[in-house]
Amino acid sequence: MSAATGPVLITGAGLIGSQTARLLSARGQPCTLFDTRPPAAEIGALPGVRFVTGDLTDRAALEALFAATRFTGVVHTAAMLSNGLRADPVRGLEVNILGTTHLLQLAAAQGVRRFVQASSATVVYAGFDRAPAGPMTEDCALSLISQRPRSLYALSKLTCEHLALHWREAFGLSTVSLRFAAVLGGEAAVPSSVPGQLMNRLIAAARQGGTHALDDPLFLWDGEEEFVDLRDCARAMVSALDAPALAQGVYAIAGPSGHTLADVAACVAAQCGAFTLDVPPHAPVGFAGFPHPRPARSDQSAARRELGFTARHRLEDTLRHWWPQTERHAL
Repeated sequence: MSAATGPVLITGAGLIGSQTARLLSARGQPCTLFDTRPPAAEIGALPGVRFVTGDLTDRAALEALFAATRFTGVVHTAAMLSNGLRADPVRGLEVNILGTTHLLQLAAAQGVRRFVQASSATVVYAGFDRAPAGPMTEDCALSLISQRPRSLYALSKLTCEHLALHWREAFGLSTVSLRFAAVLGGEAAVPSSVPGQLMNRLIAAARQGGTHALDDPLFLWDGEEEFVDLRDCARAMVSALDAPALAQGVYAIAGPSGHTLADVAACVAAQCGAFTLDVPPHAPVGFAGFPHPRPARSDQSAARRELGFTARHRLEDTLRHWWPQTERHAL
């Protein structure tokens, strides 16, 4: 049975959830967006898309949702992000871990064909300092104590990956976890993600011209880091819904190439106007405050082989599409 033959539940009406709903609507597949807040009006008005208000920690609401519709697929994107987890760890872990457990159990009980969840490349960042040479596979070695996740967000995402693998083995639910690189696109005027904040900061610097001091350590990284366009994230979700057989179950999803900080600044300058980036002296560091630079790119061969997925959008295209105000400055 193809995932396209029946309705899909999408938890989270944010960036990835809404973009996935757009793709499903375009191919005539009905979907239900479930979140505490409604999606943008344009998403809610798409053919075949309906919105249900609810909370992942409300077991009764989830049971009612599954009782009302027989879903063939679940796309799970709802989660509290790092800032929310730091502000309220108990609430955040209830949403991220307990909410995922509720979904897995209900999906298995209903016989859902495929359960796809958004994970994060940050689950392996703690292992960057001792990674072997060559592309990093999803099944990379991590010491349980010294290389444990260093943020509640990464901890919750790694836990949810393991929960999904357990439900796959113990209950026969076909689960997929997609480890997204730093996501770019779809940001509001005041973005909440570190990648979105970085792009807004660099665009503002390019408009002003001259020299810009990048004094926020969250925006610094050494070596190459991986980013991925929001449109590719949604395509990966749909590819994971559709794939006939998935042996590995966890897949790295990143853009076509890695980028140094200088690369990203040069791309913004080419679109928005010349400027000079002043990076303060610092010890080698990874992106978004992680302690170690990325040692190598992710090995995405499993995503190509099992999902039939390859990212399409390069950084230049991402900048032009999601920050259209830059087009009038293009060189």
